[in-house]
Amino acid sequence: MKFIVLGSGSSVPHPLRSASAYWVETNGGSILLDCSASAIQRMAEEMLDWANLDAIWISHFHLDHCGGLFPFLFATKYAPETRERTKPLGIFGPRGLKKLIRQIDGANNYRLFAQPFPVEVVEVDPLFDFEFFPGVSGVAFDTPHTPESLAILIRENEKTLVFSSDTGFTKALANFAREVDLFVLECSFVKEKPVESHLELEEAKYLIRKAHPKRAMLTHFYPEWDGVDFQEVVGDEILEAKDSYTLDF
Repeated sequence: MKFIVLGSGSSVPHPLRSASAYWVETNGGSILLDCSASAIQRMAEEMLDWANLDAIWISHFHLDHCGGLFPFLFATKYAPETRERTKPLGIFGPRGLKKLIRQIDGANNYRLFAQPFPVEVVEVDPLFDFEFFPGVSGVAFDTPHTPESLAILIRENEKTLVFSSDTGFTKALANFAREVDLFVLECSFVKEKPVESHLELEEAKYLIRKAHPKRAMLTHFYPEWDGVDFQEVVGDEILEAKDSYTLDF
């Protein structure tokens, strides 16, 4: 697998960190994990094959995680790069995803599903296996952030990746990510977090220790991380997500 950080930041505009979006390249196809408004430009900046993207995962309905989905679909209707596309695009996420897309679609008769290629929206329940596309499966896990928010485990053969997206603290998440190849975990705040629905550093480090993944990466940084020496406060064993960071595993 190849994991590319498109956006390592939060909903707060930042000069160096775009909002949440991550590209996963597998032998079977590509998956976009979360689709912030900035994700569209970031895919193009990284010269990724967005026109042939196979699947999109939406973790929850906060706009810094799903706000780019609708303009992306609006763009693929008319882009020269997608006019000849015939393979389907799968959009996966929590219960309520279909309703959300229909509501945006009907706001101005965008006809987002009138694409040159088939679009399938799949709502998934926690702990049920599903297939992104042949050879690549997923399992979702309920997280304490919003009522619908889900972490995702992606598996291709023996390779495994867990992406928490936004989450509050729960020890169960460490069990879900047990011994995966890559554990990508939000760490919104350094300390003294103002809300329970995100993680601060000591909580994230605890979950990583309990999960014992082969590699771990922290992401979704609020601006209070600016000026913090990541290596000094976190250590060498945990990766810092930065926009454009690429990891093969």
